[in-house]
Formats: sequence, structure tokens, C-alpha cells
Amino acid sequence: MGATADKVKGVTNEAIGKAKQGVGEAVGSDKMQGEGAVQEIKGHGQKAVGNVKEATKEAVNNAAAAANKSL
Repeated sequence: MGATADKVKGVTNEAIGKAKQGVGEAVGSDKMQGEGAVQEIKGHGQKAVGNVKEATKEAVNNAAAAANKSL
């Protein structure tokens, strides 16, 4: 999966997680609040993975460009 897809999934999971927490709070469901918190944290992780993939790709591209200049 690409960096952008990871970031999009991360943002989606964060939003769904926050919504679940709000609904859980509104209806008094600790279980739903907990599920929402877990899903939000999962989203943070997915966004971080996307950021790392993007940074790695940029670093590799920069190193390749520098190597090509040396030739």
C-alpha cells in the first residue's frame, strides 16, 4: 500500500474513532467509547506509516539524484 493510501486510511480511522467515542458517550456505552479510542489510535499509526513511507521514498530519490550527479 502506498503512502497516500495509508494516510487516507489513517484519517478515516481517526474520524470514525472520534465519532464512535462521541456516540458511546452520548448513549453511555463504555464499550463503544473504548472501540472508538482504539480505532482513533489505529488511525494515528496508519498516518505515521504513510509519513515514514513518504520520507523513505524521498530519501531514496534524493540519494539516487545525488548519485546520478556524481556520474
